[in-house]
Amino acid sequence: MDKLVINGGTPLKGEVSIGGAKNAAVAILPASLLNDGICTIENLPNISDVKCLIEIIEALGAKITWISNNSITIDSRNLACTNAPLELTRKFRASYYLIGALLGRCKNVQVGMPGGCKLGARPIDQHIKGFEALGATVEVGQGNIKASANKLIGTSIYMDMVSVGATINVMIASVLAEGTTIIDNAAKEPHVVDVANFLNAMGADVRGAGTDVIKINGVEKLSRKCYLFCCSRSN
Repeated sequence: MDKLVINGGTPLKGEVSIGGAKNAAVAILPASLLNDGICTIENLPNISDVKCLIEIIEALGAKITWISNNSITIDSRNLACTNAPLELTRKFRASYYLIGALLGRCKNVQVGMPGGCKLGARPIDQHIKGFEALGATVEVGQGNIKASANKLIGTSIYMDMVSVGATINVMIASVLAEGTTIIDNAAKEPHVVDVANFLNAMGADVRGAGTDVIKINGVEKLSRKCYLFCCSRSN
């Protein structure tokens, strides 16, 4: 099809249900693993990436309860392991958020290299730079990513390029780090704010999301019951 012709002049009316934003949902789900408690998330987009993440989260030992087609509770009090199923993590791009979440809570994680759509060069070097700055050792090889740390220590991190994924991933990993982490040249997209709001609902102390400087004051533990109407913006 070479063109799309639209003939106007017809008044529009009716109601449209706005689905949750995919780019926020695929980060919020892994971030829930930081919480030693129960979260309720509503308005999740009913898409393959979300379903795949939920399958991974269940494999890691969290308990998922479906309230409706777009609402779940996640009980992550009893995580059983930190090795995400490699064949599942390789299916989509946003699986890299599991690194930040499991590194933050368990200090150890292994996932497959993120897959997803081929949209040109999409390196994860800024993610790795952030994790290493926090004190983690990261190994990439044979299609896998392994990250571990004795403990994570807050620090100042400058993003060499503005990256939504790296900003969110480092923000997630920093929540349970000792001390204060400052992310400079941070991404300012709405889903960065959505994830920060979710982290704060669980008991984190994240400030400045939506600006180019984000400050995360580390806390010892997240253990709140939290509720989130997931990302009413559609991406």
